[in-house]
Amino acid sequence: MRTFFMMLIAMCLWTPILAEEGEQKQEGKAPLMVSFTDLKWTELPQRKGMQFSVLSGDPKNGEYTQIRKVPAGTDNPLHAHSSELKNVIISGVWYTGADGASARDFGPGSVVMMPPNWVHVSGCRPGSDCVFYQEGKGKFDFKPAAEAPAGR
Repeated sequence: MRTFFMMLIAMCLWTPILAEEGEQKQEGKAPLMVSFTDLKWTELPQRKGMQFSVLSGDPKNGEYTQIRKVPAGTDNPLHAHSSELKNVIISGVWYTGADGASARDFGPGSVVMMPPNWVHVSGCRPGSDCVFYQEGKGKFDFKPAAEAPAGR
């Protein structure tokens, strides 16, 4: 029991020191602050009409964060992505599901996390364009169902 308390005391003493070291490492990094009106938009090569604005990383080569714009009424047929994607809907009504019958609608504030190689449909319902924040755990790709692995 004495050893347990000694370890607990040591952890309590070291935690503030380790926290300060973490803060010092972060001090040299500038925050990212960008207005929506200042975003630089690029058309998504795999899906014409859709646009993205990279916030960090590189979606062509690895992990990234970006804002995506998808025109209202866009339908994406069955497809998959090689890496995990996390989406946070900002505006519009985004839908996704394993097929058209099971697809659910997701409005502003919704979070959609997709595992790698999950075959699904997606799109933006008519009415207003969809805008969402996206994090990719690896490079972005769009693999039509014929090219996507079955299952998952």
